[in-house]
Amino acid sequence: MTSRSDKEDPVLLEKRNSIGLIRLNRPDKLNAFTKKMGDIIISMLDELEKDDSIHAVIITGNGRAFCAGADLSTGVDAFRGTDKNKVSSESKDFGGVLTLRMYSFLKPIIVACNGPAVGVGATMQLPADIRIATHNAKFGFVFLNRGIVNDACSSWFLPKIVGVSKALELCYSGKIITAEEALSINLISYIFEEQNFIEQVIDFTETLVAKSAPVSIAMSRQLIWSGLGDNDPVQSHELESIIINERAQSADALEGVNSFLEKRSPEFPGKVSSDLPSCYPWKKD
Repeated sequence: MTSRSDKEDPVLLEKRNSIGLIRLNRPDKLNAFTKKMGDIIISMLDELEKDDSIHAVIITGNGRAFCAGADLSTGVDAFRGTDKNKVSSESKDFGGVLTLRMYSFLKPIIVACNGPAVGVGATMQLPADIRIATHNAKFGFVFLNRGIVNDACSSWFLPKIVGVSKALELCYSGKIITAEEALSINLISYIFEEQNFIEQVIDFTETLVAKSAPVSIAMSRQLIWSGLGDNDPVQSHELESIIINERAQSADALEGVNSFLEKRSPEFPGKVSSDLPSCYPWKKD
């Protein structure tokens, strides 16, 4: 296990074997979120994406909360974008800057929601591939109660996860829902016991990616997420065909077939940092 962060930092990073563990670290403030925290998480994701020893990332919170939302100690300035001197399209919501980086990330992201998650604490979880919570977790999309609107690109993510009607209900009311209700509407995938919670999530994540090629995982993540914006399956068919044909010639495919025939665990040589298919990224600016 390695750690890169000082214990006083607002976000901590540990590397546990093949897992990158990001912890929000303002427990005395219930991990209330700041732009600085978002910038740190983005830099950590950049580092973890380049590190081929890391196969997946877990995001969690220290203390009894995951994240109590934006730090409101600065008043309404907490809601302002990346340039607080501008009120225009140029002033970007910093929650959205973070979730867009999570969206483009090339490795699985798992959220381990260890307690209450309100406002950006809830919306920053939406680009994760799988959300796991403890029984004491709670979720609230309270933006309209504060006189603003939902942030972090959640108007795109949330209805895709829970459906349009439920997304609007959660936003209109701002009601706080329990982990059990979150599970019933597919906002989270699992509820784990609070005792040894992070160790359970790490075990789950390691098992999740243990038998699959990292490059294939990266491409599957991007195919599925980016395909949500398509009007039909035609582009998915085009891209899958290109990637399958290219990957079929790779050392990973040879290892995948040989390990199956030889009844052993695969050891895929491909690296996310250097061996992505030539067609990626297929949606260019």
